[in-house]
Amino acid sequence: MTIGIMGEKLGMTRVFDKKGDSIPVTVILAGPCPVIQLKDKEKDGYKAVQLGFKEIKKKKISKPLLGHFNKVKIAPLKYLREFKVEDIYTISPDTEIKVDIFQEGERVNVTGISKGKGFAGAIKRHNFAGGPKTHGQKEYHRAVGSLGATDAQRVFKGKKLAGHMGEDKVKIKNLEVVRVDSERNLILLKGSVPGAKGTILTINKTV
Repeated sequence: MTIGIMGEKLGMTRVFDKKGDSIPVTVILAGPCPVIQLKDKEKDGYKAVQLGFKEIKKKKISKPLLGHFNKVKIAPLKYLREFKVEDIYTISPDTEIKVDIFQEGERVNVTGISKGKGFAGAIKRHNFAGGPKTHGQKEYHRAVGSLGATDAQRVFKGKKLAGHMGEDKVKIKNLEVVRVDSERNLILLKGSVPGAKGTILTINKTV
């Protein structure tokens, strides 16, 4: 896999292409992401590149983590992510990954945490149909219904019930890069990506 980049979701807007068509896009502040650490198979058991994103005050991180940044002489960063690469030896520790690794027309995969929706019932969470609403039915409208087997004396793991909805790790594949602004570190992707404004995303090239 090629090195990806981290970014912050700024919101959505629309842009016009050369044909004059209006395209909905998500605007992401991507990078710059300095290389913090190179992990090799002999020492760490796998090959990866650790990148950092978004500066943070020194007093807000632990001393061991501060020493991790001081080792490479980089200001403390709030977010760290690892990206698997085939050959880490072609990457210099003082390299800074920027949004210009992407080009217009390319396809990328975006991973982020979806919006949290709190506690939700089975109808909203799992798209259940619900019970009858006419012919004298007074009680059973939005209830879950039967739980299935009666001899087990328990609820089977994985049963679709009411519960916490959202805040899941979601990956959207094959999004088109509409525009890249290297001067302002912005990338515009066609369509929507997971999360609300301010969500931290990881962007990888589609293989």
